[in-house]
Amino acid sequence: QVQLVESGGGLVQPGESLRLSCAASGFTFSSAAMSWYRQAPGKERELVAIISGVGASISYADSVKGRFTISRDNAKNTVYLQMNSLKPEDTAVYYCNARFLIHYSGSDSRRYDYWGQGTQVTVSS
Repeated sequence: QVQLVESGGGLVQPGESLRLSCAASGFTFSSAAMSWYRQAPGKERELVAIISGVGASISYADSVKGRFTISRDNAKNTVYLQMNSLKPEDTAVYYCNARFLIHYSGSDSRRYDYWGQGTQVTVSS
């Protein structure tokens, strides 16, 4: 039901740019915080950037501040990650994540956490 489909990954040289897209379906997109994570071989998955439901709150990992920009288009149910000035250390599989709460009654709620399949970004000379 819930689907997150990433696209836009590929092979680029250092200093070049890529834009990743994540198309979402199966939930109320504007109610979800959307984020991008990445995982390099042998390393833990790390949060790259996160954006709140209507885009009012944004946060980035220190390693990408000033180079990456997360944005969302709620009319298209899509979140983006614009990656500029790419470095070899940015090489990783990039994953799209959605988090949201569903309130069932007074104090009864559940947190949901969904992941896409990932898209490979390789930065190499």
